[in-house]
Amino acid sequence: MTEPMIIRARVQAPLKEVRQALTDPALLRIWLAEHAEVSLPDRFGFWGRTTPEGDAPHQRLLHADDRTVRFAWLLDGEETTTEIGLEEDGDTTIVTLSQTHFDFQDVITGKSIRGVLQTYWAQALANLAEHFEGRELTPRADYTSPELRAEVTIDASPSDVFDSLIDSETVTRWFGFPIEIEPFVGGRFAMGGLANDPSPAKVLELEPGRKFSLDWGGPGVGAWELEGSGGKTRLTLVQSGFDTSRPPYAAWGGILSGVAELRRYHEVPDWQPIFID
Repeated sequence: MTEPMIIRARVQAPLKEVRQALTDPALLRIWLAEHAEVSLPDRFGFWGRTTPEGDAPHQRLLHADDRTVRFAWLLDGEETTTEIGLEEDGDTTIVTLSQTHFDFQDVITGKSIRGVLQTYWAQALANLAEHFEGRELTPRADYTSPELRAEVTIDASPSDVFDSLIDSETVTRWFGFPIEIEPFVGGRFAMGGLANDPSPAKVLELEPGRKFSLDWGGPGVGAWELEGSGGKTRLTLVQSGFDTSRPPYAAWGGILSGVAELRRYHEVPDWQPIFID
């Protein structure tokens, strides 16, 4: 059995309000899922297109108190356990999410839907933080669709947004993980840096202020298309060229949670990352 996967996020709201967002079905339908039903202490369920295996609620409440919600979640025939804990930190709340039965090999092979859990929760927690700051939420992955496409508007010029997509130091800041980029057609895009990524993506297109695309191999081609209007940028993300019977949902979720931070990087004064460590 692998160790539980843990994600920590900073939410700009009092603990009591964050706890309500974890257990109020109307609020859960804003930041977590299309559908939610909660009746403590007996029921806690959520489902829909943006939930892995979201054809029906597959959760079973295990425990809930003022600082913790823990539930079992049946995924790909295995009963996993998710725990969300809250901790006060001045005027903010630190959310710690623990998820069992996550194996990074499932991310690589796509063998189990459980491979999406890390990026699924990153998307959800980013939107929880955005909800409390009154910001427009970032689109979430649709686990029922073979089409991987999303569109967001960023309050910055296309040139500024483009620069933040191709500069290694800047991308590392907002994405929260070391990334090294050779910013020219044919260059390499390496997760963890060129010395640590044995199979870096290849830069296919690089049109300053307009388009940046990468060939990831099996996961297909990812394109970032930019269009400016009124000092803002409409950013369209498209993933194509993958096996449509096994869409790379884990990678797509990682891109979308990264886009939440990209938007914040350009728009939030005194920006600091949502995610801790």
